[in-house]
Amino acid sequence: MKADREAIFPEGGRALYDKHRYSAAIRSGDMLFVSGQVGAREYGSPEPDFKKQVELALERLQAVLDAAGSSFGDVLDVTMFFTNPEAQAETVITAYQKAFDQTPYPAVTAVGVTYLSGFDFEIKVIARSPRGTE
Repeated sequence: MKADREAIFPEGGRALYDKHRYSAAIRSGDMLFVSGQVGAREYGSPEPDFKKQVELALERLQAVLDAAGSSFGDVLDVTMFFTNPEAQAETVITAYQKAFDQTPYPAVTAVGVTYLSGFDFEIKVIARSPRGTE
């Protein structure tokens, strides 16, 4: 039996998702699976300033959560990818702590990678989506 699935997209900016054939998030029941979000500038190119790139990625994540009727408080699991963990960890941790300021905190996995299509940071989450059972 195929599970019910609903694609979730934030306001505007759907063209990039359609071009690359993926959804910003998929809601199934009361669970929300959010695709990796990056710190892209308006036309999709990477923001060169790392701190701003992380902030933009979190803003994009917030927009997807908002579109699903969820929030950072609904996030259960976080996976973060960055290209130079030793140099970037402090910036990422500071931004993460500002966004995820409610207990209980989500489970977190941080992964150092060598390639993110020109980006230096990406974040994906699994969240509860309260409106998913209406």
